[in-house]
Amino acid sequence: MQNSKKVWQLNNDQLAQKYQTNLEDGLTTVEAKRRIDRDGKNELETKKTSKFVQFIKQFNNSIIYILAAAAIMTFLMQRYSDSIVIGLVIIANAIIGYIQEQQAGNALEKIRELLVSKNFAFRSGEKLELDSRQLVVGDLVNLEAGDAVPADMRLISADNLSVQESVLTGETNPVEKIEEPIYDRDLHLADRKNMVFASTAVTSGSGLGIVIAAAGDTEIGQIKDSVKTVKERPTPLMKNLNSLGFGLSVAIVIAAVVLFIIGYFFDTYSLPTLLIAVITMVVGSMPEGLPASTSVVLAMGTRKMTKRNVIVKSLPAVETLGAVDIVNTDKTGTLTKNEMTVRKVVTPQHIFDVTGVGYDADGSVDFSGDLELSQHKYDWQQDDSMRQLVNIAGQTTDAQLHFENNRWELNGEPTDGALTTLYRKMTGENPEVDEVDSLPFDSAFRFSARLANLENKRVLMVKGSPSTILDLSKNSTDKQYWNDKIKELTSDGLRVVALAYKDVDESVDAIDKDKINDLTVSGMVGIIDPPREEARASIHELRMAGVKVKMITGDHPDTATAIANKLDLDSVVKAITGPEIDAMSDDELAQKIDSYNVFARTTPDDKLRIVRAQQANHHVVSMTGDGVNDAPALKQADIGVAMGIKGTEVAKESANMVLADDDFADIVVAVREGRHVFDNIRKTIRFLLPTSFAEGLIVVISILLGQELPLYPAQLLWINMVSALTIQFAFIFEPPESGIMARGPRDVKAGILTKLDTFEIVYVSALISGLGIWAFDALTSRGLPAIVGSTMALNIIIFGKIFYLFNLRNNYPVISKYFFQNKMAFYIVGILILLQMGIIYLPFMQDIFHTTSINFTYGWLIPIIMGVIVLIVTEFGKFIRIKVLRK
Repeated sequence: MQNSKKVWQLNNDQLAQKYQTNLEDGLTTVEAKRRIDRDGKNELETKKTSKFVQFIKQFNNSIIYILAAAAIMTFLMQRYSDSIVIGLVIIANAIIGYIQEQQAGNALEKIRELLVSKNFAFRSGEKLELDSRQLVVGDLVNLEAGDAVPADMRLISADNLSVQESVLTGETNPVEKIEEPIYDRDLHLADRKNMVFASTAVTSGSGLGIVIAAAGDTEIGQIKDSVKTVKERPTPLMKNLNSLGFGLSVAIVIAAVVLFIIGYFFDTYSLPTLLIAVITMVVGSMPEGLPASTSVVLAMGTRKMTKRNVIVKSLPAVETLGAVDIVNTDKTGTLTKNEMTVRKVVTPQHIFDVTGVGYDADGSVDFSGDLELSQHKYDWQQDDSMRQLVNIAGQTTDAQLHFENNRWELNGEPTDGALTTLYRKMTGENPEVDEVDSLPFDSAFRFSARLANLENKRVLMVKGSPSTILDLSKNSTDKQYWNDKIKELTSDGLRVVALAYKDVDESVDAIDKDKINDLTVSGMVGIIDPPREEARASIHELRMAGVKVKMITGDHPDTATAIANKLDLDSVVKAITGPEIDAMSDDELAQKIDSYNVFARTTPDDKLRIVRAQQANHHVVSMTGDGVNDAPALKQADIGVAMGIKGTEVAKESANMVLADDDFADIVVAVREGRHVFDNIRKTIRFLLPTSFAEGLIVVISILLGQELPLYPAQLLWINMVSALTIQFAFIFEPPESGIMARGPRDVKAGILTKLDTFEIVYVSALISGLGIWAFDALTSRGLPAIVGSTMALNIIIFGKIFYLFNLRNNYPVISKYFFQNKMAFYIVGILILLQMGIIYLPFMQDIFHTTSINFTYGWLIPIIMGVIVLIVTEFGKFIRIKVLRK
């Protein structure tokens, strides 16, 4: 009958028998290895596109469709060399795109490796931290608040355990879990209270469970198997690029049709020649290298940030970073050192100063500000309030301290670490707890509690938010005294924790949160978490870049304001509390949100509302977080940033970006690189469009003037092909400009190209094409063969591109200290010139591309002079552009 029972109906012995495991020691290492060899790793298989399909997808864009049509038409017209060259250009771009997609996929796979969650499991009696992928059915896994549940599990222990299961059940509130069997035969997923499921998140408490299903056998695995296609939403830049490519394609096709009609009715050329001329215009104007070069710039930015400990989980997310204008950040551990130290102790009778820094037990407690009292040796054992406070500090903490690398290291929560250190300073030893029951801290009620045997009594000890503890206390007449002391401590930038107790009957063996009242306040401690100096410098740099930094914390507003002032968060620091936010409607909050830069006493729901209110005012918002409850705000933000060390697995999964070393300064790196990436993409587009249009414009002008075409289709395709392989990638290696962090964030609602950019595209394309036609006409009018003029015009276009490249590289005069900054640009230009020498002087290439050997004057000197003219004109245009932008 046992085998017919559902897993939630089984008791511990039945579970151990069913899954062949030991409920104390877990699986043996040998058995675990055998099972993983048999069943595979605990990971969901992602749908992988075959390499062939990935390659074929490179041809799926409007620009390639038009080039393919041109290749077919030239083939039908028996211009086989032109058709072959067009085909080679299409294939070359597909290969570039395919290689880049493969490299990006490999890079993102490595990033996913870095983000694999870890869990504690018992193997052969040892508690080991394992990759979630290494877990197998029968493993005994420990769960704590903040953990992502790695597999479907049946609980055998649950201590105040709550799990967020909305990903499976749609239930928004966390579900309280139990360990006892449930004897109902049929249970809906949401009612299986003694089970937890993969991809859900532990929000509070702890538990122990047996893995009953892994990988594709889990509930989430079965759901994912039923989902065949998942469409990703393109980012604003991707939308802009897609629409730009489609718009250009349509415009070029319309221009080609109009040009054909004009040429046909005015009988400019014979019909075959006219068709070739129009095809030449189309293939010359198409910026087919645009998709590949954009992807390469994004991938390069992602790799750079990974090297700087900033893990970006998707390529398109890089471009959003440059537009961020608000960074919401947690205080503790991000802006501060997360090394809590008790600096003040307040009892009902006295105030004490505590010396010593960090988690070292060296230090003492002395009367504060009272010279007469401080001259006497203080015996804290004779002070009932102080003795109770020290005991509560030791009894309610779960932190453990151990000496490593010549310093004390904390294993536990920093506030607990400060209280453990205070206990060690006072007693000289580590606390020993005779625990009966515990209630973990929860931001919903803002305190934790422990029921323990202490000094031959059973005592309920509580620590938490001062205002909450005072509300639960019986010393109502002393509240003014405590409120005054709280204000004194918080004004000094200290975080205040209240400690209270209540004697209870020996028969009480469980904590009932709703019955905690009539507490006696033993005292309060003022804890300092020193600001990080590097965070102060980073905030200053972000402020200079036009990015506002907002602090979101659970601390008292006075404490938060004091820390904000020390960090120079803003010229004027203004705080608002969670309760004040709760009292506002969404519209009211959106109207007032920009007035505040410190958000104190906040809950996870407040964080989500803050982000939404900022986005309602059209801000591009970054949100940092590390806890389970930060996940909604991280997902809502335009860029969610999780901490790599102290961050929970759920936070990392929800974020777009992970700071591998928890360093706030990395956000500055990310913003700078985001702006750098966008600048280089924009420069690439500004380069590709006018140089491509110049090629097409040569044909248009020739048809309208009724003259011989200076360039053949194969020559234009050669220009596009060698550009796609060389010069358009020069911008990838362009370093960020020195003033990149001295300007405001870009406007995401604006397009990629401005009116000034459009004007520049028009005059540069007209300039390069005009110089090419003029030189061709001047040469042929002197009786030189058209093939010589065509070869010269080909080189004029190439050198026009080269000199325009040096104009576009940065916003400084071309002859400046920045000229040699991008050394790769010179190597790329050198390769391009070598390729040009090949097309001009190699006989087999002369036959394919209609070129001829040419002397230095016509082949190189005149094109260089024309390139210099392009540089001079565009440098003057740059000067005017900078003047206009400054105004």
